[in-house]
Amino acid sequence: MKTTKENKKEKVNKNKKKAAVRYVGTFISNQKGFGFVEVDELEGDIFIKPNDTNNAFLLDKVEVEITKEAGKDKRAEGKITQIFSHGLVEVVGSFDKAGAYGFVIPDNQKIEYDIFVPKEKAMGAVTGHKVVARITDYGDGRRKPEGEIIEILGHENDPGVDILSIVKGFDLPMEFPEKVLNQASRVAKEVSEADMFGRMDLRNMQMVTIDGEDAKDLDDAVSLSYENGIYHLGVHIADVSNYVQESSALDKEAYERGTSVYLVDRVIPMLPHTLSNGMCSLNMGEDRLALSCLMDIDETGEIVDHKIVETVINVDERMNYSDVNKILNEDKAEDLIVRYADEVPMFKLMAKLSSIIREKRRQRGSIDFDFPESKIILNKKGVPVKIAPYERGVAQKIIEDFMLLANETVAQHFFWLESPFLYRVHQAPDPEKITKLVTFIRNFGLSVKLNKGGTEIHPKEIQKLLGMIEGTDEEALISRLTLRSMRRAEYSAECKGHFGLACNYYSHFTSPIRRYPDLQIHRIIKDHLRGRFNERKASHYDSILSTVAKDTSTKERRADEAERETEKLKKAEYMTYHLGETFEGVISGVTSWGIYVELENTIEGLVHVSKLMGDYYYFKEDSYEMVGRDYGKTYKLGQRVLVKADYVDMTTKTIDFSFVEKDVEE
Repeated sequence: MKTTKENKKEKVNKNKKKAAVRYVGTFISNQKGFGFVEVDELEGDIFIKPNDTNNAFLLDKVEVEITKEAGKDKRAEGKITQIFSHGLVEVVGSFDKAGAYGFVIPDNQKIEYDIFVPKEKAMGAVTGHKVVARITDYGDGRRKPEGEIIEILGHENDPGVDILSIVKGFDLPMEFPEKVLNQASRVAKEVSEADMFGRMDLRNMQMVTIDGEDAKDLDDAVSLSYENGIYHLGVHIADVSNYVQESSALDKEAYERGTSVYLVDRVIPMLPHTLSNGMCSLNMGEDRLALSCLMDIDETGEIVDHKIVETVINVDERMNYSDVNKILNEDKAEDLIVRYADEVPMFKLMAKLSSIIREKRRQRGSIDFDFPESKIILNKKGVPVKIAPYERGVAQKIIEDFMLLANETVAQHFFWLESPFLYRVHQAPDPEKITKLVTFIRNFGLSVKLNKGGTEIHPKEIQKLLGMIEGTDEEALISRLTLRSMRRAEYSAECKGHFGLACNYYSHFTSPIRRYPDLQIHRIIKDHLRGRFNERKASHYDSILSTVAKDTSTKERRADEAERETEKLKKAEYMTYHLGETFEGVISGVTSWGIYVELENTIEGLVHVSKLMGDYYYFKEDSYEMVGRDYGKTYKLGQRVLVKADYVDMTTKTIDFSFVEKDVEE
C-alpha cells in the first residue's frame, strides 16, 4: 500500500506538464494570415495558425513552440513565442498615393500587409510607380508596417520595369562594384607563354563549342576521336580559377551572387562580362586556359582510363545546337555539311558515343523527366510575342551526356583521393511520398519494388515505371506525381550520391563561369595538380566547404525562383493578348479548388471549381480526379481538353480558363 507521501509525489508527477518542444526557424507568412516556420533540422515545416503568429513578418527568425506533433499526412503545428530578428528589410511593390500619404502594395504575395508611407518619405512617388521601400516599423497587428521609399524603379507600364521589380524583389545584385570591375579588367589579359608553362598543349586537337545561338559565355568545349575500339573524349572547361583568386574582390562578389541568373530578357552574370564573355569564354580561334577531363571510353561506355589536367586550348569552331542538329539529321543541311566538312565526322562520332553513354546510364537506372522548358521570345519593348516548348535535339543530348560524364568522373576521382570536395547530391525520395505514389499507381495495375522495409526505392524502379507509362493516357499524370515525390538536388561537402542519376559520385565541374561550386572545386583540383595540397590546405577547405554548400544551394534556389517568376509574368502578359481565344491543353493538376490545364506552348492556367458546369464536382484525392456527384463525369490528370482564356491577373501572374464543354474529350 502506498504511503501518503508517495501518493502526493505521484499526483505531482501526473500534473507536471510535458516539457515544451521548441525550435528556431524562418517564418514564411501567407496573405490569409496563417504561415509556416521552416526549420533546418526538420523534414517538414511547422504550420502556424493566424492567432499564433505573434505578429511575425515574412522571413523573421523566430522561436516556435510545438502545439501539435506531426501526424500521418499532417504537418506539425506550433505558435511563435519569440522574434529574434527581421529577415526582410526592403519590399518591392506598386505605390498607391492616397492624399497626403501613400501605400506600397507588395509584389510578394506572401506579405500580408501593405506598407504605409508618410508623404515626406515618398520621394515624390506617384500612383503606378514601382518602388523599393525600406521597412522602418514592422507594425504590431493593430498598426500597419511603415516604411520609406529608397528607390523608384519606374512606372509599371515602362518597358523592363516589370522584370526589374522581380530582380529587386529577390535582392539579386545587378551592377558590379567599381573595385570588382577594375580587378576583372586587370586580370583579363591575353594568354602568355608564362601562363602556358607546365600545361598540356592541346591547341592542335580538334575541338568545338556547342551552345545556344545567343549564348555568350562559352565555358565548355568538347573533342572526340576514335581508335582501336576506344573513344578519346575531352571535356575542356575554362580555367576561371586562374583569373578569380580566392578571397579577392572578384571572388567575394562571385560568392555573394552564387550563380548567374537567366531571366527572360536578361542575364545577371556571376562574373563581369570582361571575364564571362572575354578571357573565360572559349571563343573560337583564341588561345584559352582550361581544365580538361580526358576520358578513354570503350564500346560499352565504360571509362577505362582518365586524366584531369591543366591545358591550353584553341577552339576550331563555335557551333550552335540548331546547326549541329541539322547536320546530324541531314535535314536540308548540304550547305552546313560543306561548311563544316572537317567537323562532320566528329559530330557523327559524338552522336554515337552519346547514345552509348545514355544507354549505359539508363541501364543503371538513371531517371530522365523530359518535361519541356519554355522558350519565350520578346520584342524590343519587352512584350512576349511567342512562347513555345524548348526542344532537346541530338546536339543538346550530346553536350548533356558529355558534361554529366565529366562531372561524375571528377567527383569519383576526388572521392577516392579522400580530398575535401564539393558534391552535387540528390537524396532518395521521402518514404511517405513514395508510399503514396505506390498506393496510387495500383489504381492503374502498376507496381514498383521497394526494399524489405517498404520505405526505399531504387531509381531503376522509377525509370521502369516511366517506361511502362510512356505513350499512355496516364503518362502525364504519373510522371508529374513521380517528380513531386523527388527531393531537390543540392550541394554538399559529403558524397551522398545522386539518386536521379543513379550514381554514387557526382559534382558540378563544367560551369565555373556561372556556378560558384564549380569554381570552388577547380581550386581544389589545381591545388592537387600543382602538388600544393597539404594538411593546411585540407584543413582550410574542410572549414569552409559545408558553409559554401549551404550558401550556394540557397542562392541557387533564389535564382530558380526568380527565373520562374519572370516566366510566369511573361506568360501571363502573353495571355492578355489572347483573351477569349480557345486552346488545346492537357490537365496538369487537380486540386480541391480547381483544375490546372497546360497548353501546348507550356502556359498553365486554372479552371476554378466554380466554373465547372452541369454538376456538383468534388475532389477525389486518392485518384487526383474531379468527379461530378450526380452524373459521374470526371476530369483527371493527363486528360486532353479545350479551354478558353477568360482572365489574367498580372498582380498574381495567374491565368483563368474555362472549359469549352461541348468539345471536352470525355
